[in-house]
Amino acid sequence: MNKKCITRNSHTDWEQLDKMNDRDIDLSDVPEISPEMFGKAIARKGLKPIERKTQITLRIDSDVLNWFRKQGRGYQTRINLLLRAYMKEKRKSEQGAAPDHFSAPLQSGR
Repeated sequence: MNKKCITRNSHTDWEQLDKMNDRDIDLSDVPEISPEMFGKAIARKGLKPIERKTQITLRIDSDVLNWFRKQGRGYQTRINLLLRAYMKEKRKSEQGAAPDHFSAPLQSGR
């Protein structure tokens, strides 16, 4: 692993920046935040961190993978959502809920 530092010294003129007033800052390229946008904001300070995804190598039949890829962007997320739905249904059946079509073991055609 390369441990070479890739950070550079700042080229910001901090003295000039300290002398500026808020009204001198050009915000023309920054969109206005509407109350609706602000209402959708999520503050995470002090909350449990979001669980990150784990990268793995997974063997999937080519036709299945190609079908998902043809669905466009987000195909990996959709695969994850389907696996999550299967997991939830399997957990329900393991906890004594009535079995359904997700509770049967998957079988490969190989």
